[in-house]
Amino acid sequence: MTSPRTPARILVDADACPPKEEIYKVAFRRAVAVRVVGNAHLRVPAHPLIERVVVSDKFDAADDWIAETAGPGVVVTADILLAERCLSAGAAVIGPTGKPSRAISSAIWASMKAAAAARRMKRRRLRSASS
Repeated sequence: MTSPRTPARILVDADACPPKEEIYKVAFRRAVAVRVVGNAHLRVPAHPLIERVVVSDKFDAADDWIAETAGPGVVVTADILLAERCLSAGAAVIGPTGKPSRAISSAIWASMKAAAAARRMKRRRLRSASS
């Protein structure tokens, strides 16, 4: 469980969403730490709130790092699968435009429908086994 003192932060999936100046402006205005994560050296502003995280060039290395690190805070990505993983970790997820994208909303809705269907199937199996 996170404490109210956990500092807010923004994680940016630079492989799926090139960092935009708006992200840095929000970080400076709100004094929020930003980590720009990618598998290549990216140019970021020289500022104590901004950190560049370069991961290996292994497939989905940046996504894995973000998903493992995500928690309270915001993740900026256009990657639907990463968005779902981050939401499960308790992060808020927005698209590159700064708004939840329809694709992310659709993925969440589909995930919720699949989970509900799995629960119904499990209940049916339990009822039929106890009969």
